[in-house]
Amino acid sequence: MIVTFISQCEKKAIARTRRVLDAFADRIGDNTWQTVITEDGLIAVKKLLRKTVTKSTAVSCHWIRGRRRSELLWIVGNRNKFNNIGIVPVNSTQKDVFMDVVTMKAKQDEFYANTHRQPLAEHSFAIGYLAQKLFKKVVDNDEYDNLSKVAFLAGCLHDLGKLDPLFQEWVKKGKQKDPEDDGQHIDVKFTFDKHPRHNEVSLLLFNFFEQQCKGLNNRQKECLQHILYWHHAKPYRQNDDFTGVYKAYEYLIKNVQADKFEILIKNTSDLVKRINTLSKNYHANESIEKHIDWNVDQAPELKENFEYQFKSKHFPEFKHYTNTDSIEVLRDKVRINSEHNLLRACVISADRLISKLSAQDLLEYIAEQRLDELLETQETLSNLYEHLSNVSTKFPNSERTQKQNEIAQQLADLRDIAVLAGPAGCGKTKIALEWAKLKKAKKIFWICPRVQVCQGIFQELTESYLPDAKVEIFTGEFKFTNAWDKATPETEYLSGDVVVTTIDQILGSIVTHSKVDSLVPFMDAHVVFDEYHEYIGMEIFNLLFAELIANKNMRKKYEKNTLLVSATPHYSYLKQVLGLHEDDVIAMPSFNDRDYKIEFIDYDESVIVGNPFYQSYDGQTFVISNTALTAQLGFIYQKNQEKSVLFHSKFKRSDKKYWFNEVYEAFKKEGTHKFEVLRSGPIVQASLNITAKNMLTEMTSPENMLQRLGRLDRFGESESVNILKVAITENVKNGSCKGSLAYFLNQLNCLQNTKAWYDFLQNQLAEQSFKLSKLYQLYKDFHKQQDQDNSAVFQDMQKALKKSIDRINNKVTEPTKVSKPKTTERKSKISKNSLRGDSRFVQLAKLNLNDYAKPIFENEYAYQPPLDDTTEYDNLTESLNIIQELGLIHFIAQKHGNIDPSHPVKGIPEKKQKSRCMVLENYARDADFPLYLSYIEDDLNKVGGTGVRHPEAIYYAVCDQQPIGSITLDKLNILTTTPEGN
Repeated sequence: MIVTFISQCEKKAIARTRRVLDAFADRIGDNTWQTVITEDGLIAVKKLLRKTVTKSTAVSCHWIRGRRRSELLWIVGNRNKFNNIGIVPVNSTQKDVFMDVVTMKAKQDEFYANTHRQPLAEHSFAIGYLAQKLFKKVVDNDEYDNLSKVAFLAGCLHDLGKLDPLFQEWVKKGKQKDPEDDGQHIDVKFTFDKHPRHNEVSLLLFNFFEQQCKGLNNRQKECLQHILYWHHAKPYRQNDDFTGVYKAYEYLIKNVQADKFEILIKNTSDLVKRINTLSKNYHANESIEKHIDWNVDQAPELKENFEYQFKSKHFPEFKHYTNTDSIEVLRDKVRINSEHNLLRACVISADRLISKLSAQDLLEYIAEQRLDELLETQETLSNLYEHLSNVSTKFPNSERTQKQNEIAQQLADLRDIAVLAGPAGCGKTKIALEWAKLKKAKKIFWICPRVQVCQGIFQELTESYLPDAKVEIFTGEFKFTNAWDKATPETEYLSGDVVVTTIDQILGSIVTHSKVDSLVPFMDAHVVFDEYHEYIGMEIFNLLFAELIANKNMRKKYEKNTLLVSATPHYSYLKQVLGLHEDDVIAMPSFNDRDYKIEFIDYDESVIVGNPFYQSYDGQTFVISNTALTAQLGFIYQKNQEKSVLFHSKFKRSDKKYWFNEVYEAFKKEGTHKFEVLRSGPIVQASLNITAKNMLTEMTSPENMLQRLGRLDRFGESESVNILKVAITENVKNGSCKGSLAYFLNQLNCLQNTKAWYDFLQNQLAEQSFKLSKLYQLYKDFHKQQDQDNSAVFQDMQKALKKSIDRINNKVTEPTKVSKPKTTERKSKISKNSLRGDSRFVQLAKLNLNDYAKPIFENEYAYQPPLDDTTEYDNLTESLNIIQELGLIHFIAQKHGNIDPSHPVKGIPEKKQKSRCMVLENYARDADFPLYLSYIEDDLNKVGGTGVRHPEAIYYAVCDQQPIGSITLDKLNILTTTPEGN
């Protein structure tokens, strides 16, 4: 490939970048280089440039695609030296030119909300008005009238802190260089480490005047304070001692002086009066003065009370739960947190709508009383109803179809949140679509617990049910519309008639600042929570999911527009945590009348002899284990004796997508039967419309067992008894945490539940054959029997909830703002507060396991970084805990600086291992700086040769049949150290 490098560097960066570029390319001008180069060479140039990057560095790389066309690949350093396609501006000015001046020169006696010069009073009133309108629209329930007033008051008061003299000094300077975070920054040299942000000042002022508030109960005040503080993300401060409003007050007094604080108090009172006048003049809207009638006549007394009452009071918690709470109290706190979520979303959404306007437009909207028009642009225009009506025409009018329609009608007639319970294969997807049609849905959010469930639903909807509608899959990995080869443009994200997405994307609306406004369309849409039972044992998800349900429960009766779908409803969680009733659960009977039987197999998981997971199978058999590792080892051991396929979550992105399609095509109804055996982790147990004739599973929770059973003769075609073989250890039978299977179940908060389920089945079935309808009735009976505080189900659920509360109290859900330069790169990043655990991007060397007794270390990595800045990595991730426990992080810290001199770790002395580890771990949240959990031979030769390989390095295993995925070399020992493995 031919590339051109352009340098716009300044100062010392000129010489540094020239040395690098001169080594790889020919200089064809003072600031220009050109050369023919390989992809590896181009990646090396980028790495070397990044090694010495400073704010004076600015280098762009262009791929010459033809005589008249070039393509920007990447920019290293200051992106502002180029435009979005890498072109260098030749003329510029920092002065305001005529066409840029939207408003008149800033008036010294006016207060402004932002650099658009929107007057602060008009800005605040408009946001309060729209926030209340939004709240009323999405809740549509008079029972929450008191909270709609809070939305109005919070919108009107949330920017009081912009009266801060330093903020007004900044905003009146004129056109700012970077107004993206309008209202967040004051000056380029300014630091918020020692000065309160405007949301902190807003809360301070509310607390100062709080005793003058009238007609507000404590609950409304609590909501107000929460929104005033949390309408912006919490700033990251290096040495944060901003513990509460009194600290903010002390810093403010210190920075602006006491006399200016007195003026600030007077200006606050005047601003509130002005907002009140606007409010009264606008459609005779309710005024704020009956609640917020603040005056400065009693300022000394207010100040004295404030200094006394708030010295030890902390800022509002983002979410507050305590482990001492009973289930009833916990449910109440879920409700309170959910109300905070929605109020905050309404205020921030309104803020974003208003802040887009010019000052002139805002004044005109208010003067002409047209603010409601801003919400009309948010209306959903959809012909989804027509597509839903066509679904029923695709199926014969059989007894099964009639029953599905009857169940859908019962669900649509419920006044509260609806729950669909039904055995696997009964057509729950079709029932959910029929329910949406009866509810006249304009948009559906189809929310799943895992990406693989999303893939299954997306495939089913686009192929079978809604081929002509706009069906979108939106996950961290996949963003496509209608087909796997049609990428969704960024401007059209979440715009589909049906958006199939993961719970993680929706939870962004209640644990981040940037995505908070997505809670409003979620409230407005019809929502299907598919396989929701998976959240119950998942830390944090079990509580945050309950908050989303509490939000939808705020809507008026018969208009909750929410359907929970699962073959295993987990009646205890529905009743005790979500507060739903047994009448809210409508069960679809099974039309599969085939006979089933459960056989328990005792085994020793530490050896191959007698271990069912290492035996050979044929004849459309699923072997489902609780972990990917068990599936990998069984596949490796028997890959030459059976026609098998391996599927789990330890693949890189492209392999996940490819092998999902292979599995689906092979085992769907009338599939290709390309494979006879599927070896899998739990990834295939839900919402994947595939079927097996034989099944072996590891013992697991009742929910997982029934989900897996749903893939056995899914379409009721077998003439003989379907046997589910369940492998179980003595430790699981005893409820003991010893052994890997029991330990794993305990980590998933379901060991005691699993033991109780085993005992229950032994008592009820005793190896008898049964119909599926009987087993689902037994599942319901099991939950009725366990409906008490000391039951196994309750203990495991309580354990999971307590772990969630601990993690929430460790602030993992708290939105935090770290000030950093903006770029247009779209590379993957891992949040510091990831809900699914602390993971990092990793790179792995390939390991060939065609002969597992003689593994071959290939001189190649699992994936190559993309050439440009916008293409996503074909990446892999791994838990940081696992990396640390294996000792790999210290090994990487010792070696990586010499293997890759461009990595930031290179500059840290070898004796500072702790600092090296910290830098590696922090940078690995960025896909550009993965942790190398294994190295290829060429890289090992730089640090002593292949003899220094880490004994527990993790490799990306492959074989001729297919990729095997991430695996530690020492895990193969079980295959080679027993007689059966020789």
